[in-house]
Amino acid sequence: MNKVYPDAASALAGIVKDGQLLAVGGFGLCGIPEALIDALQASGVKDLTAISNNAGVDGFGLGKLLNTRQIKKMISSYVGENKEFERQYLAGELELEFTPQGTLAEKLRAGGAGIPAFFTKTGVGTIVAEGKETREFDGETYVMERALVPDVALVKAWKADKSGNLIFRRTARNFNPAAAMAGKITVVEVEEIVETGTFDPDAIHLPGIYVHRIVLNATPEKRIEKRTTQQNPKGA
Repeated sequence: MNKVYPDAASALAGIVKDGQLLAVGGFGLCGIPEALIDALQASGVKDLTAISNNAGVDGFGLGKLLNTRQIKKMISSYVGENKEFERQYLAGELELEFTPQGTLAEKLRAGGAGIPAFFTKTGVGTIVAEGKETREFDGETYVMERALVPDVALVKAWKADKSGNLIFRRTARNFNPAAAMAGKITVVEVEEIVETGTFDPDAIHLPGIYVHRIVLNATPEKRIEKRTTQQNPKGA
């Protein structure tokens, strides 16, 4: 089975549809599948529910899909860097399911592990727990959270072999493995593709059984959200 596709558009062809639940890897702008997001925008699919730690920034990352109004709902932990997100949400044009960051990671991990739900203390007594089942364990109250199983997961890795075994690079690993494991269909964007058998088995971060399609993006932009620099003191 050939998992390598010539470009991002062909990698998404036939699998993305209106109204889907999508998971998108990344943390801020670190480790986001830039080419796949662009291809998703170009596909014109709409009414999407996007699972992502954040919503990108204005005009980049998932911010592109907000600008084109292709996302109807976000399941996220942090959305504070996107003014268009703020505008749509406050105007009642965008649904939002705020989810604590650790809970979001566990909801994806549980989805990939075939666990339908779990109990956590995070969010008890807050709006996060409204409408959800609670239960007491050893004198403590816990809230039940349902797992997330997206129709499609779009993830970014550093390297892949042709069987889909993945290696992530440093902090770009973030939500990507959990999203990849949870997706019914997982499409990965990588900077390098090598022959199967090239990787040391102990170096593989995610086995290829979770990956269905691979696309090469050898020169991603890797934009920085906020660049802070400090001038050297005089004479230094």
